[in-house]
Amino acid sequence: MKVYTIGFTQISAECFFEELKRAEVKKVLDVRLNNVSQLAGFAKKNDLRYFLNALLHIGYSHRPELAPTQEMLDRFKKHNGSWDEYERQFIELMEHRRIEETLPRDALDGACLLCSEHEPDHCHRRLVAEYLRDRWGGIEIRHLPEMKIR
Repeated sequence: MKVYTIGFTQISAECFFEELKRAEVKKVLDVRLNNVSQLAGFAKKNDLRYFLNALLHIGYSHRPELAPTQEMLDRFKKHNGSWDEYERQFIELMEHRRIEETLPRDALDGACLLCSEHEPDHCHRRLVAEYLRDRWGGIEIRHLPEMKIR
């Protein structure tokens, strides 16, 4: 099973949609807690759902159970929390939510996990993909865009 991840900041809409098309992504799973902000530009929930369907004929699903809590985000982003602590807390949250039991495997097959961070290194979308790979096995993770074209 292939699972992709992508962030929408520091990337043009053209590059974003072309990357999804090139990778032959079947659906986008939005793992953001907040997905309606004006700052999201083309990636606001309803706009993104429309663009994905109109341009690529692929599905969209908002999966807030795969997002951190607001308190976790605030500690990390607003109060300069450490990445190591955020990662530990988020993994504990996924364990508590038992996402490996509640998320159907077929929901992830060919899907692309979407968040705002431009790089996956310090983004929870990478943690979700790795967590499920480690529990389910048989998952190949590819972070988009694969080339550093921004």
